[in-house]
Amino acid sequence: MRVPAPKISAAKLAQAQDDFLAAWGQMGPSWGISRTMAEVHALLYIGGRPMNADEVMDRLRISRGNASMTLRSLIEWGLVQRVHKRGDRKEYFEAEQDVWTIARTIIRERLRREILPVLATLYEIRDQTGDETAHAAQEGGGIVAPDVVAAHNQRLDRLLELVQMLDKLGERFVGSEGKGLRLAATVLSKVV
Repeated sequence: MRVPAPKISAAKLAQAQDDFLAAWGQMGPSWGISRTMAEVHALLYIGGRPMNADEVMDRLRISRGNASMTLRSLIEWGLVQRVHKRGDRKEYFEAEQDVWTIARTIIRERLRREILPVLATLYEIRDQTGDETAHAAQEGGGIVAPDVVAAHNQRLDRLLELVQMLDKLGERFVGSEGKGLRLAATVLSKVV
């Protein structure tokens, strides 16, 4: 059920939107994007309507190049899409409005950009000590005691298990139906 919105001035609404842009801009680096990218996303989200690059530039006081690169990045992330207005030659952009889709998109991108590369690197490192005898012979620096190598591998394996679990958990959250994240949030919000 929607509560009727109070009547406020355009200046007060603009101030509230500016405060939102600033807050979202501060959060941007924590989800792996620049402040400007977060502010452009915030502007398109809170405005709730398609905007062209000129409108974005004017509102945020950024250059055309910055606006263009930022909008392209937001499209790559899947947070913004291009839309066309009939009879207008300009290209417009609109942000995803569903907050659960936004959260899943951010998680998906963080997994792709951060967790997956770490996982690949850990596998490569673990492969270096998989066959202790062969590696020791190739190095020519003497053979390391098997228990030292086993302990090294055990520590790497535990870390690999953790990162694999985070990857699987993240994938469950960002599944195509989108129910995983909402379900997890509901369950975790009830934990005392």
